[in-house]
Amino acid sequence: MKEVHQGWLNGFIGVVIFAGSMPATRIAVQGFSPEFLTGARACIAAILALILLLVLKQPWPSKQQIKSLCITSAGVVMGFPLFTALALQTETAAHSLIFVALLPLATAFFAVLRAKEMPKNAFWLFAGAGSALVIFFMMHQSGVKGVSLGDIYMIIAVLLCGLGYAEGGVLSRTLGGWQVICWALVIALPLMLPLSWYYFPNSFQYIPASAYIGLAYVSLFSMLIGFFFWYKGLALGGIAKVGQIQLVQPFIGLMLCAVLLNEHISLLMIAVSLAVVCCVVLAKKYA
Repeated sequence: MKEVHQGWLNGFIGVVIFAGSMPATRIAVQGFSPEFLTGARACIAAILALILLLVLKQPWPSKQQIKSLCITSAGVVMGFPLFTALALQTETAAHSLIFVALLPLATAFFAVLRAKEMPKNAFWLFAGAGSALVIFFMMHQSGVKGVSLGDIYMIIAVLLCGLGYAEGGVLSRTLGGWQVICWALVIALPLMLPLSWYYFPNSFQYIPASAYIGLAYVSLFSMLIGFFFWYKGLALGGIAKVGQIQLVQPFIGLMLCAVLLNEHISLLMIAVSLAVVCCVVLAKKYA
């Protein structure tokens, strides 16, 4: 299998895993504060990452790689989880998925800045069209009126995540995909431990079991396993190009919302999904 095809396959697997993040976070914040959830998910994943790095005897990253890991960590370990959790206190998972549709554009933008990738003009046309279709659908579904604080949180989250994806994608070419997220988690651990401790729940008596399930998912899959595939995909297939697969993430997420949160899936969703897939294919062609 060609590297670019391996990149797309790994990227798609990563997106499927990430698609459960919003519903799982929405469930988890029903029992935990956003601050504790952010710290706890990072700590759980970091401990597992550290064990993995030690068992497999991975070499320490260089000083330059550590700088890049700090940027990656700020984006995907700290920034995105915190601001999405803050948003999901008041917003529904479906509403927040509007902004996840902007991740491909944000990732491509930072790929130009950080990875010096130069997609063709046609790429931007189809990437923008795909994003516009997703945003139109999401706004139609949720009936968005005005800009809320939750919207601002999600915009910040998307920008930070796009930066973390691009930076991590570049670093994956030399350090390795799973190593990047593992080291990024370990670097964040000294900050995440105090955060978790400070916002530690006073009592676990009234926290529902579903909140623990949500915490487990975002810790093991959203924060760790998903990145194994995602960063490998970005490294093999190109950051801007493979990043467009994220356009299908909101629709997979909505399907999960329908199952977990009893939200309705309309015929419009299916039609727009097909149109978005076409945009992804064309964006891949012209990347």
